[in-house]
Amino acid sequence: MSTNTPAYDASNFVGRGFAWPMEIDHTGAIAMSSGAEGLDDAIRVVLMTAPGERLMRPQFGCRIWDLVFEPITANLLGLIAQAVREALAQWEPRIEVEDVLPVQDDKDPGTVRIGVIYRVKATNDRRNLVYPFYVIPREEN
Repeated sequence: MSTNTPAYDASNFVGRGFAWPMEIDHTGAIAMSSGAEGLDDAIRVVLMTAPGERLMRPQFGCRIWDLVFEPITANLLGLIAQAVREALAQWEPRIEVEDVLPVQDDKDPGTVRIGVIYRVKATNDRRNLVYPFYVIPREEN
């Protein structure tokens, strides 16, 4: 066995994505994150971006922002889950979404906690992320 074998680097194996929060690196380019830990950042960037928000990439983002003024019902939770699945399937090829579980927060009627359970394709590592999505509740008369 050779002693000159380079150490295993999971960050190269998994890939790279935009760092969050967005910033500029020392070369003047957009900072990138790598490795499985950077996947959470990349997923948040997809979910936080409304389609049409980025001028040079108008299709990028998640359609949950079309639902921000809807009342929280079972139908809305289903639409949120579908929008998240579609966005992550299109914009984050390094993961396989296993489940999306949107649940209304018991303490805040305007918050939906979106649980995303995913698997890192390169390492088969199963991970989860909870993203808070804030809707604007209708006022009662």
